[in-house]
Amino acid sequence: MPDPAELAPLCDETEFAALLEEMVADEAPRLFAIVQEYGERADGRIAAWGMAFTDHTEVVSVEHTRRMSLQTPENALRLFNLGGYIRARLVWFNPDAATPSEDDDEAA
Repeated sequence: MPDPAELAPLCDETEFAALLEEMVADEAPRLFAIVQEYGERADGRIAAWGMAFTDHTEVVSVEHTRRMSLQTPENALRLFNLGGYIRARLVWFNPDAATPSEDDDEAA
């Protein structure tokens, strides 16, 4: 690999920052949670968070007891089912579903 000190810049700093921002937006993994549902919608909790890349998925349990690489997010579900009363569900992150914080109300 050539020494980058010998290469000319592709563009100015502003344009380069914009190119990097586009690259990150285009290649960002999709964020999801594995949620454990107790009973028939009696209760639920987030058991793990994951990132889905184009060719694989990374999952980390919230207790930091499990970390795994899988082909798809759905492959993680069976690992979080417990007995007959706790079922795992895949929930894709939706930033528009977030509950507004008190700080958001004060700013409005």
